[in-house]
Amino acid sequence: MRCGLSVFKDIVLYLRMIKFSHSVFALPFAFTSALIAADGVPALRQVFWITVAMVGARTGAMGFNRIIDRDIDALNPRTEERELPAGRISFRAALTLSIISFAVLALAAYRLNPLCFKLTPVAIAVVVLYSYTKRFTWASHFVLGLALSAAPLGAWLAVGGKFVAGAFFPALAVLFWIAGFDILYALQDMEFDKSRGLHSIPAKLGIRNSIFLSRFLHLLSWDFLVFTGIIFGLGFYYWAGLIVAAALFIYEHAIIKADDLSRLNKAFFNMNGYISITVFLFTLLNYISK
Repeated sequence: MRCGLSVFKDIVLYLRMIKFSHSVFALPFAFTSALIAADGVPALRQVFWITVAMVGARTGAMGFNRIIDRDIDALNPRTEERELPAGRISFRAALTLSIISFAVLALAAYRLNPLCFKLTPVAIAVVVLYSYTKRFTWASHFVLGLALSAAPLGAWLAVGGKFVAGAFFPALAVLFWIAGFDILYALQDMEFDKSRGLHSIPAKLGIRNSIFLSRFLHLLSWDFLVFTGIIFGLGFYYWAGLIVAAALFIYEHAIIKADDLSRLNKAFFNMNGYISITVFLFTLLNYISK
């Protein structure tokens, strides 16, 4: 019994380190892209391996990011209690988790199709690159967006087996969506980044300009979702979902003000999860209602 409890605590610790609950951000967009690529509900086998690939990619990426940032996290009051700087998870354990997770990603890509497997090193390279970007460029938010845009693009390739021009529209929607809310998230560390010579858009532009840029990027994100609907001739439910998503975007930015960031976590965690799930569910309704 005690051994089982210890294993459970270890699992919870690792899930907390990689912020497993944040998987809700990109995974629904991957499924949305898969639905459009299949022009309906994909095969269960494809759904399974897309899910495995996503979990492997995100776990490996977050584990590696925590490893690279462990010294910075130890200096930041907001992050000093994270599992690696606090010593609750060892460097070796985190590295092992990341390597295994990337291997799981490669296996899932192999089981999906040859093109997905061939592009796996590219996807891993981008997420690894992101972990270093804050040290030399304020564009790190866009590199993170690029890394996570692989979710809808990879899901499209998993189902469709080839690139088509339209597949890049949901990927661009995710890129600008992620970059927009990562800028908001970085507002928490603006002063710390300045003091340590780290690069971020809030550290470069300040609070007000960063919030304005985030709003503009989220407008672009929504626009690319609109382009997706037009190009693929999606129906009523998809457009209804975009109206709901627009309302959620508006609410997210309405509760964040330059002189009051107290609701930042609500905007980041709640609203962005609701947005991705909304787009997926209404896209699913678009196909199952035919």
